[in-house]
Amino acid sequence: MWLVASCLACLAMPLRASEPLVLPEAIPAAATRAPGAPTLEVYHDQARGRAAGGDNQTALTNRALPAPLVVVATDADGKPLQGAVVQFRLVAPQDHALGEATTGADGRAAFNFATGASAAPYTVLARLQGESDVRAETVFHLQVRRPAWAMFLVFGLCGGMGLFLYGMTIMSNALQRSAGRRLRTILSKVTANRFIGLAVGAFVTMLIQSSSATTVMLVSFVQAGLISFSQTLGVILGADIGTTVTVQLIAFNLTDYALLVVAIGFTLRVLPRAGRLVSIGEILLGAGILFFGMQVMSDAMHPLRSYQPFLDQVLRLENPILSILVGTAFSAAIHSSAAFIGIVMVLAQQGLLSLEAAIPLLLGANVGTCITAVMASMGTERPARRVAAAHTGFKILGVLLMVGWIPTFAHLVRSVSPGHGHLPVDAEEVARLLPRQIANAHTIFNVALAMICLPFTGIAARLVTRLLPDKPEAAREWTLRARHLDPDMVRVPALALNLAKVEILSVGDRVRSMAQDCLKPFVEHDVALLDDLHRREEEVDALEEQITAYLVEVGRQKLSAEQLREVYLMLHVVKQFEHIADVVDKQVAPLARKMNEKGSDFSVSGREEVAIYHVKMCKQMSRALDTFLENSLEKAKHMRSKQANYLALEDAYRQAHFERVHDAVAESVATSEIHLELMDCFRQMSSASTNIGRAIMTMNSGGLVPDLDD
Repeated sequence: MWLVASCLACLAMPLRASEPLVLPEAIPAAATRAPGAPTLEVYHDQARGRAAGGDNQTALTNRALPAPLVVVATDADGKPLQGAVVQFRLVAPQDHALGEATTGADGRAAFNFATGASAAPYTVLARLQGESDVRAETVFHLQVRRPAWAMFLVFGLCGGMGLFLYGMTIMSNALQRSAGRRLRTILSKVTANRFIGLAVGAFVTMLIQSSSATTVMLVSFVQAGLISFSQTLGVILGADIGTTVTVQLIAFNLTDYALLVVAIGFTLRVLPRAGRLVSIGEILLGAGILFFGMQVMSDAMHPLRSYQPFLDQVLRLENPILSILVGTAFSAAIHSSAAFIGIVMVLAQQGLLSLEAAIPLLLGANVGTCITAVMASMGTERPARRVAAAHTGFKILGVLLMVGWIPTFAHLVRSVSPGHGHLPVDAEEVARLLPRQIANAHTIFNVALAMICLPFTGIAARLVTRLLPDKPEAAREWTLRARHLDPDMVRVPALALNLAKVEILSVGDRVRSMAQDCLKPFVEHDVALLDDLHRREEEVDALEEQITAYLVEVGRQKLSAEQLREVYLMLHVVKQFEHIADVVDKQVAPLARKMNEKGSDFSVSGREEVAIYHVKMCKQMSRALDTFLENSLEKAKHMRSKQANYLALEDAYRQAHFERVHDAVAESVATSEIHLELMDCFRQMSSASTNIGRAIMTMNSGGLVPDLDD
C-alpha cells in the first residue's frame, strides 16, 4: 500500500523540473575538442553534479515548459562563446522551427517555449547558427503529457492490480476445486517424517497456488486433532517452497499472449458437457487475466520512468528496513505474497527498481503472507495457534539471516540467472532479465530457509510449545459459537469445507460424550446429569444451525461436482449427529426420570444387556466419526456389517427380556416398558451412526446423499 500511496502523493505534486533552475557564476570546464570547432552542449551544473539545462523534464500539453532549455556554447579553446545565436527546432512529434536565443558572457543561452496539443515524447534540436559541425548542436528530450495523465495512470494501476488479483483468485479457486479434497486428505495423513512433510507441503501448495491456503488447512487439522503440531513444521517449510512456483510462472512474462490464453480458457469453460475441461478452462482464464493485469499495470507505470518525484520516492526503497516493512504491509493487506511480488516485477520491468531494491520487498512479502494463517488461528486452541506462530517465526528468522548481506545475495542470484551475472544495460534487458532474477531470488530464499530450518524442526517445536503452552483442561468451556467456521473462507470452498468438517467432528465428539453419559442416570441414579445433557443438546442444536447455514452459503459458490457431493454429505452427517442428541434429550432422559421416580431398577440380566448394547452403540458412533474423518469406504462397509450384527443382537436381547417377563421376574416386569424403549433408543442412535457410513459409501460411488433411514 505504501507504493500506491507514494505514487498518489507524487502525482499530486505539480509538474516541475526536479529543482529550480539556478545559473551560478561558475563556467563549465571545457572538454577536449578539435581545433577551430565551436561546441554546443546542454548546460551542466558542475558544482551540483546535475544537468540543469531542462533536458528530460516533464510538461503538460499546451503549457509552457516548467524550466527553460539552457545550452552553453564554447569556442575551440573551450572558452565561453558570447553573442552566438542558437536556433531551436522541434524535431518530433512534428518538425518546425521554434525560435532562437543569444548566448551571454558566460556562453549560456536559455529558451522557453510552450508545448502543443500532442501528448508524446518531444525532441528539440539546438544548433549554433552558421555552424554545420555535429559538435555545434545538441538535443533535448522532453515528455509531454495530457493534464489528466496522473488520473489515468492511477486508473490503469488500480485496474491492472484488480485484474491481476482477480485472475489469481480464479486460478487458485479452480485448482482448489479440482484437487482440494484429495489434497486435504493427503495433508491429514502427513507422518512424522519431516522430509516427507516437506515434499507434501511443496506438492500441495504447488497445485493450489497458495501457501496461505495450505497453512490454514494445517491450522484446522491441528485444531481437530488430526495431526500433531510437530508434524506440521516440515509441511510449512515445504509450502513456502511450493509457493515459489507461482512466482516463477509469473516471471515468464506471457503478457503478449494473455488475451489468447483468456480466449482459450473462456472457450473451454463454456463448452457444453466439457466435464473436466471446465476446470482447465477456468485455470487458463485466471492465468490469462493475471498476465493481462500485469500488462495493464506495466503500461500504466511507464510514464513514471521519467517522473522525478516518483523516482525520488523509489530511492527511499534502497533502505532495506523500510522496504521490508512495505513488503510486509502490502502482502498482509492483499493476503498474497505472490501477487505483491508480481507487482514488484512490474516495477522492475519499467526500470523503477533494481534487484537490490527488490530483494527487501520480497523478504517483507514472505513475512506478510503469514497474516492469513495468524487470522485463521484466532480463537483456536493452543496447538493450532502454534502452527501460525511457527510459520511466522520461520519467515522472520529467514529475514534476519538475509538482511545483512543483500548485495551479496543479489550477486549470487545474478550469477545463477539468465544474463550470466552482468547488470542490464538497457530497457529491453531490464524487462527481460529482472523478473526472472526476482523470481529466482524468491525461490533461493525459501529453499535455503527450508534447508537451514528442517534439521531443527524438533527444537523449533519445543520452543514454540514453550512459548504457547497448553492451557489446563479445566479452563476449557463449552460454547454456543462455532469456533472453526470462518465466514471469510466461504469464497474459497476447498478451505471452507475443511473448516466445516472440523466443526462437524467437534459436534460429533460432543454428541458421543452425551451418548456415553446417558446410561449413568439408569445405573447410578444420577438425575442431576439430565439437566447437563439437556444443556449440551441445546448447544448441539445451536451448532447444527450454524454449520447448516455455513454449508448452505458454501453451496451457493461455484463448486465442482465432488465438492457439491461433499456439501450434501456434511449436511447429512451433522443432521444425524443432531438426531442422536435429540434422542438422548427427548427420549432417553424422560425414561431415566420416569425410572427414578418409580424407584425401580433393571434385573441383573437386563442391566447387563442394556450395558452391553450401550457399549456397542457407542462403538458404532466412534466408527462413524473415524469413517467421516478419513472418508474411508472400507470402514463404512465395516459399519454396515456391524449394524446388521447389532440389530440381530437387539432382537435376541428383546426375546430374552420377554422370557424374563414371562417368568415373572419382578424387576423385568416393573421396568419392561422402560427397558424396551431404552433399547429402541440405542438402536436409533446406532442406526443414525450407520447412516453416516452409508452416506459415505453413496458419495464414494459418485451419487448424491439421500435421506437415509434404517
